[in-house]
Amino acid sequence: MRKPIIAGNWKMNMNPTETREFVEGVKGQLSDTVEAVIAAPALDLTTLIDAAKGSALAPAAQDASEFDAGAYTGQNSPKVLKEIGTKYVILGHSERRQYQHETDAEVNAKAKALFRNDLLPIICVGETLEQREAGQTEDFVATQVEGALTGLTAEQVKNTVIAYEPIWAIGTGKTASAEQAQAVCAHIRATVAKLYDQGTSDALRIQYGGSMKPANVKELMAQPDIDGGLVGGASLKADSFLELVHYND
Repeated sequence: MRKPIIAGNWKMNMNPTETREFVEGVKGQLSDTVEAVIAAPALDLTTLIDAAKGSALAPAAQDASEFDAGAYTGQNSPKVLKEIGTKYVILGHSERRQYQHETDAEVNAKAKALFRNDLLPIICVGETLEQREAGQTEDFVATQVEGALTGLTAEQVKNTVIAYEPIWAIGTGKTASAEQAQAVCAHIRATVAKLYDQGTSDALRIQYGGSMKPANVKELMAQPDIDGGLVGGASLKADSFLELVHYND
């Protein structure tokens, strides 16, 4: 049985004071049956980790370098992320693919660096509106999945989270229908089964990441291959984040 995982991606929002206030607002009210994760900006991460101590809230970074140390100005060392208490790292978010021109090969190198440092990746994949309308969604997403997982062991893949985030539904207010989201998440699981085996595929957790909010979380989470959400705006307020975490109460 896969444990549902609701992860908030704050992007470049929140400051240390707001971070601490958010954590104080949620940490005594989290669910035992749903894993709750917050990915904070790098400048807020130590505050998040400190405030979340003793709670079920799992801290996440929004990116990490493929290198543990060195002359890489502005990058975040996975070794240090682990040392300060980070659990998850988001990799390959569509905004980083767009603005920092990240490739599948770079996402793969970073995933290997995370596992080398006992961190867990949340790997983002997803198509543009043009690709969807051209009927390219399944091939494009499968290529992203294969590229990101190249060289990872089955055990590592079992501990990976893949977030399907249709680019056309991020921050636009548009949401893939539950049926559309389920179809792609099922295709991701089938792709992993082909690359590895059914047991690995069955263990993998897959999130939906396109404008999930309290109004649609129940319908999305009812789908058999959707195990959680990678959530943007709805994760910035304690009350709406808790509504997502407690979607099944």
